[in-house]
Amino acid sequence: MSFTTDLIHSIPVDETTGAISVPIYQTTTFVHSSPGVHQGYDYTRSGNPTRKVLEDLIARAESGTTGAAFASGMAAIDAVLKLLKAGDHVIAGTDIYGGTYRLLTTIFKNFGVTTTFVDLENEDEIAAAITPATRLVWVETPTNPSLKIVNLRAVAAITKAHGILLCVDNTFATPVAQRPIELGADLVVHSATKYIGGHSDVIAGLVVAATEELGKEILFVQNASGAVLSPIESWLLIRGLETLELRFKQHAHSAQHIAEFLQAQEWVKEVYYPGLANHPGHAVAAAQQSYFGGIVSFRLCEDYFAAAKQFATSTKLFKLAESLGGVKSLIAHPATMTHASIPKERHIDFGITDGLLRLSVGLEAAADLIADLQQAAQTLTTAGRPALHRKPVLQPN
Repeated sequence: MSFTTDLIHSIPVDETTGAISVPIYQTTTFVHSSPGVHQGYDYTRSGNPTRKVLEDLIARAESGTTGAAFASGMAAIDAVLKLLKAGDHVIAGTDIYGGTYRLLTTIFKNFGVTTTFVDLENEDEIAAAITPATRLVWVETPTNPSLKIVNLRAVAAITKAHGILLCVDNTFATPVAQRPIELGADLVVHSATKYIGGHSDVIAGLVVAATEELGKEILFVQNASGAVLSPIESWLLIRGLETLELRFKQHAHSAQHIAEFLQAQEWVKEVYYPGLANHPGHAVAAAQQSYFGGIVSFRLCEDYFAAAKQFATSTKLFKLAESLGGVKSLIAHPATMTHASIPKERHIDFGITDGLLRLSVGLEAAADLIADLQQAAQTLTTAGRPALHRKPVLQPN
C-alpha cells in the first residue's frame, strides 16, 4: 500500500465505542485491579493510550521498531544525547539547527561530552574526526539553513564499520520524503512541531529507534526524565500524520517554483534548494528523497543585515517568524533568529551570512507567494535598478 493508505489504516478504531478518531485519554492515572496489576497503563508519564498510538504510527512511518513522543523537538534531541556518558565524543555537521548546536556545546559539554563539527558532505572528514571515544554521528539532511545534502548510505557505512550510532534529524524531509532507517540510520529525530503537526499549533518532538534494544533505552530516558507529550498534543500529531503526504507534496511543489523564480532574479546572489539541478547535492537528494522539500534559502546580492531586514519586513504573505512546516508561509533571518545561539564568528562555517533568508513555503498558491517576493524585492531597488549586480548562483565557497 502507499505511505498514506498504510498510515491512515494503521490508526485503530476505538474498540469500546467504534469511534473513527482516536480518543484523547486525558487522564493522569489508571486504576489497578490489584496492586501492580493493570491494563497496560498505570501513569501517563510512563505511558498513555493516545500517545502510544502516535508512537506506533511514527515508528511505522519511519520503518523503525519503537517510537517515543516528547514535549518538544529539543526534548527529543536531549533524550538521544542522554544515551551518552561523560567522555563520549559526537561528530556533527557544520550546518545544523542552532538549538542543537547550543545543547551540544553548553549543557552536554558541561557533562563531559565533546563534539567535533565537520562537513558531513565529505566522508573523509567524518572518518578523520573519529576517535576511540566517538559514540554518535549527528546528521541533518537537508541541513538547516543551507539545505546541504548528506549521503546517508555513505555515512551509515562509516558508522557501522566503527560501531558508532547514527542519528538523523529528519524534520526537513519527513518520512514522506526520506526514511533514514532504511538507509542505515540507528535513530531518527523529528521536531514534530513542524511538518508532522503542520498547523503551527503544537510543540512536540519524536524519536524512532531502529532496534528494540535502542527503543528500550529511549523509552527509559523518556520515562525517567519526564518530558513527555500530552494526550491532546499526541492527538493533534495523529491528525497531522493523516494529511502529511498531501501537505508535503504541495509544499515541495510550490517550493520548486519559488526556487526557480529566485534563481532568475538579479537581486539574488545564491539559491539553496536541492530540487535545482545545479544544487551540489541534487543527485544525492534525488536518490534518497521522494520530494525535495518545502524549505528554500537564498542570499541577497546586498549581503548585509539592513537589506535582509528590509526584505523580510516587506513581505505580506510570508510572515516573519521562527519555525517552519505550517500551512502559512514564513520567512526567517537565520543569523538573528533560528541560529542566533551560534557564535557570530562561526556563522561562516555554518553557511550563515547577514544577507541569508530562509523561506518555509506554505500551502498558499505559488503564484501568490512569488508575487509577494517580487513586491518585497522592489524595496531593495533604487530608481527601479538593482543595488548590486547579480552574482553566479550556487558557486562553491
